[in-house]
Amino acid sequence: MSSFKDKIDSLFVGKLWEADLASASRAKSLRIKALRLIYVIVKGFSEEQLILRAMSLVYTTLLTFVPLLAVSFSVLKAFGVHTRFLIFLYYFLEPLGDSGVDLSMKIIGFVENVKVSVLGSIGISMLIFTVISTLQKIERALNYIWNVKGTRGFSQRFSNYMSVLLVGPVLMFSAIGLTTSMMSSAPVKKLTAIHFFGFTFYLVSRLAPYVLISAAFTLIYIFLPNTKVRFRAALSGGIAAAVLWQTIGWIFELFIASSSQYSAIYSSFAALILFLIWLYWNYLTLLIGARVSYYAQHPQLLEPGGNIALSDVLKEKLALAIMFLIGHSFHANRPHWEFVSLSQKLGMPSEIVLEVLNVLEVKGLIVPIHGEPPAYLPAKDLETITLNEIVGAVRVAGDGTNVSDRTPVLIPAVEGVMKHIEDAIYASLENRTLKDLILTGEDAAN
Repeated sequence: MSSFKDKIDSLFVGKLWEADLASASRAKSLRIKALRLIYVIVKGFSEEQLILRAMSLVYTTLLTFVPLLAVSFSVLKAFGVHTRFLIFLYYFLEPLGDSGVDLSMKIIGFVENVKVSVLGSIGISMLIFTVISTLQKIERALNYIWNVKGTRGFSQRFSNYMSVLLVGPVLMFSAIGLTTSMMSSAPVKKLTAIHFFGFTFYLVSRLAPYVLISAAFTLIYIFLPNTKVRFRAALSGGIAAAVLWQTIGWIFELFIASSSQYSAIYSSFAALILFLIWLYWNYLTLLIGARVSYYAQHPQLLEPGGNIALSDVLKEKLALAIMFLIGHSFHANRPHWEFVSLSQKLGMPSEIVLEVLNVLEVKGLIVPIHGEPPAYLPAKDLETITLNEIVGAVRVAGDGTNVSDRTPVLIPAVEGVMKHIEDAIYASLENRTLKDLILTGEDAAN
């Protein structure tokens, strides 16, 4: 069965990635790019741990859901728009059917019982800490998708998270309230009586949920990842996530929430079980949309060959070449290299180059400077970066977190050969530095 699957997969993927987009029509090119995007996202379910991260976010949300809503509800109450919060919660849990209505009332009851005014300074601090920890975990999941290793400083995280929690709900519910008031006003009702305007307003009312949800996802993709996300890329992910969210909601409501089997099996826990499943699909939608925005900002990562594996020798060769180019541009005071330009110069897929760049960054050999995409500089003086250090940095996979510490049973003859190989490599490079490499091969960088 697996061999048949491999043959089908090889045939499909081979044709998909070997297609010549330059000679294809615009429609065919867009179709192939869409299929490539779908393929890498589906493949990422297993290889990029999207499912595990979505499950982790569900678990975290269970512990922090009420505090998270309590903070937002308090802000909405201060602005007098808290009554629309229940409408939004009904809409969010609508795919759960009757269970969603009961669950909404219970959640509102929990939130209203949280008296922020009587918590005291310690209680409020713990409440805010709980909320921030939830958003921080979402940010880490998005940073993983965007291949971002570092995190923001605490002050910047705090200000961004508070903006999302305090300003976001007010703007969203104000927009919903304004739209509702406008649609129910007398002038609008007179216009809707006219056939053309009536159809137009009907169409707008049907598209409004998609627009609002797309805007919400777009803002998340812009503000939460610790990198600069262009608006068009975030909007692409937001639209994809909104369409997927609405589609999953329709399927969920049709095939799951309407089934009486869940109530028969889980009894009073049915609403909670359905809520967990729905929350899981929401987080999975969030992560899939983030992946779409990532590829929308870096379409070159969908080039053929982006999924090839590197041998250790090729990793070492590529790492030396990357360090040479970055060091040479720094030494000659020339424009800095970005991963896209490095990929074009070296003739390697961007995904492969980005993987090696991440390893070199983690090992402290290069640092990214602000910008999108970021440019890279040597992290240390060129005379202090040895070639042995560069080669040694890429002898493990990625950052080394998945490398096993187990070693085979000691065989003296094999150990002797391995030590001889290591000594030969070290001796051949001796104490040569990156600056020595640059000075002996400057013509190659021109």
